[in-house]
This record gives sequence, structure tokens and C-alpha cells, in this order.
Amino acid sequence: MLTKLILPGEKIELQSMEKSILGNSSDKKSYVSRIYDVLSDDQFEVLMPMEQTKLILLPVDGEYDVCFYTKQGLYQCYVRIADRYKKDNTYILLCETISNLRKHQRREFYRFSCILNMSSRELVEEELSAIEQNQQYIQAGLPLRQSVVVDISGGGIRFVSDYKYENGTLIYLTYNLSSEKIKKTYNLVGKILSVKELENRRGTYEHRVQYVNIDNQQREEIIRYIFEEERKNRQRKNG
Repeated sequence: MLTKLILPGEKIELQSMEKSILGNSSDKKSYVSRIYDVLSDDQFEVLMPMEQTKLILLPVDGEYDVCFYTKQGLYQCYVRIADRYKKDNTYILLCETISNLRKHQRREFYRFSCILNMSSRELVEEELSAIEQNQQYIQAGLPLRQSVVVDISGGGIRFVSDYKYENGTLIYLTYNLSSEKIKKTYNLVGKILSVKELENRRGTYEHRVQYVNIDNQQREEIIRYIFEEERKNRQRKNG
């Protein structure tokens, strides 16, 4: 898709992936530059970014979340800096894609398809009172219902179950993420945004959930997990 959508001279914004896993959202650094050339659907060249008159030497093997500003709109993917060199008196970064190129809409989180076991229940009165006061309180030992997460993002989840919650319900939910770099149980609060019965599976309900009061570190860990899993899927697809 790169060769069809991205043109030399178009604006590009790079944001470090490494900083995001630390949970320091305020410290994230973005670099704005231009496309120099598109070599293939997996490689493109970028003018080395500058601050005032100083070149910014982004590290080789550094991984970045990239946004392309094209005539067709915003597109996003993850890239790795494969090389740095000088070409025609111009300082260049060679970038390799490590995820698929996708349409990008700001203020939304990319949703990653998956299969994860999840447990959940409605919040009880004491927990709801704590949420209203921006406090974290979860009562232990209450019975949980089982379900399956079918996609996940930094903003929420979509899950299916043989029961349904009502729109607007606040729920406690817990699931595990396991990858090469992340092995962790997430105990979170979510708000039910929508519920629908699946047409081809009567008695099975799809729920869309938005996280409530999730801290930045947890959100960044989930985004990092999605990034790693998509990269593994891409590597498997490419053999």
C-alpha cells in the first residue's frame, strides 16, 4: 500500500515507541519530517528531522509510531529505523514497516483482533461510590461471569458472552496479557457503550466497553502488547 498511497514530499510524524512503554506520556517526543522516496511497500526514505538548524539523529533499530499526511487522509503504521546515510547531499533515514498500513483517525485507538478469556461483573454500590470520587476500590471475592474478548485497544475492548449487560453499566473486568515482554493480569473498570445480539448466534451478545479511570502506564502497556502481537503476525505472514 505504501507505493500506492504515499508520495515523496508528504509530511510524516514519528513518535518513539520505546518511550511509550515507560508510561511517561508527557515525555513522548514527536518528530516531523517529509518523505524523501518510497522504495517498496515495506521500505521508504525520510528526510532526517531537524530542530531549528540541528539534525536529530534517530537511532538505528529504533521503533516509531508513524503518521502519514497524504492526499487521501491520515495513515498510520509502526516502523523500524533500518539505516541512516547521506544521499545527494541530503541526510536520510531508511524506514522499514513492521505493521500494516491503516487508515488513522486521531483520538481513536487502533483495535486489535484477538481471543482472550475474560471475567467480569457489575460494580457494587461501594465501588460505584468510589468511582464517583475518582478513587480506586474493588471488592474482592465476588462471583464473576466468563466471556471472550474479541478485540482490544488502548481505549477499551469488545467481548462476547452468553449473557448481556445494559448500556451504561459499569463493570469490573479482568484478563491476562502474555507476550515476550508482557505477562500481566489487568484488573480494570469499564463502561458498557453498546450491546447487540449476534444475528448468526442467538443468545450470544457482543459488548463494546470503554475503560474508566485507566492509568497511563496500563494503557501504554496494552498498546505495546498490541504492537508486539501485530508485528509477530506480520512476521508469520511474511514467512
